[in-house]
Amino acid sequence: MKSRPGISLLTGCASGIGQHLTGRLLLEGWRVVATDIDLASLESSAARLGWPTERVILRRLDVRLDEDWNLAITAAVASFGQVDVVINIAGYMQAEWVEESTTSTIDRHIDINLKGVIHGTTAASRQMIRQGHGHIINIASLAGIAPIPGIAVYSASKYGCRGYSLAAALELRRHNIFVTTISPDAVDTPLLKPQKGVEAAAMLFSSPHLLSVEDIADTVVDRALAFRPLEITIPAQRGWIARFTNVFPGLGFKLAPYFRSIGARRQVRYFGHFDG
Repeated sequence: MKSRPGISLLTGCASGIGQHLTGRLLLEGWRVVATDIDLASLESSAARLGWPTERVILRRLDVRLDEDWNLAITAAVASFGQVDVVINIAGYMQAEWVEESTTSTIDRHIDINLKGVIHGTTAASRQMIRQGHGHIINIASLAGIAPIPGIAVYSASKYGCRGYSLAAALELRRHNIFVTTISPDAVDTPLLKPQKGVEAAAMLFSSPHLLSVEDIADTVVDRALAFRPLEITIPAQRGWIARFTNVFPGLGFKLAPYFRSIGARRQVRYFGHFDG
């Protein structure tokens, strides 16, 4: 079943998942409000990829600021009349051991990955309640189901994202608003580039294959938009491992060294070499 093209607002569209998904939705006939904190990079991407100017609006949006969210929603409605789908994609990750965490990295994880989703869902829900329908898709992570050593603060932010999204889904359904949480394994995007040579990041690479931006776009278009489920984990097998570990967290003491060892070897292969 295919969803009918409508009006969507996406975050993090200058690169990675947001950039690819914007292009995919435009090909599917959607009108898109594409946003990013780096407007210059977003405009450059749009020009390079040939996004149709009559169906895409480019806006700077700092997901940490509720006023930016309100302005973006207002601009979308002014241009297209309504907002059918909001997809929270923008994210931040820096692998580090617990004792290495700084105020800066802690705040950045929570402000972007959790508070950004909360601000976005809040702003979107107000407009969607007014128009009588809507769909909010929040990108969480398998690290928000099973804790991953080496990215403890990232895991915490994604646990929060997932928990908030599931609770919001229960609240908003009475307004004919659906909330879908997508929890993927590691995705091959610029988010992984800073993890080069970072020992704490090894477990991120423990999967046999990193997911691609195409995998996420397919999941959004063919599953999330088409069926509006409560939650999707990808890939399915790793999702079940994450859920099992979540139920029995003590297993992490036995499983983590194994997955770290595998991940460290694949991390070297991913970057070509390991620095430090």
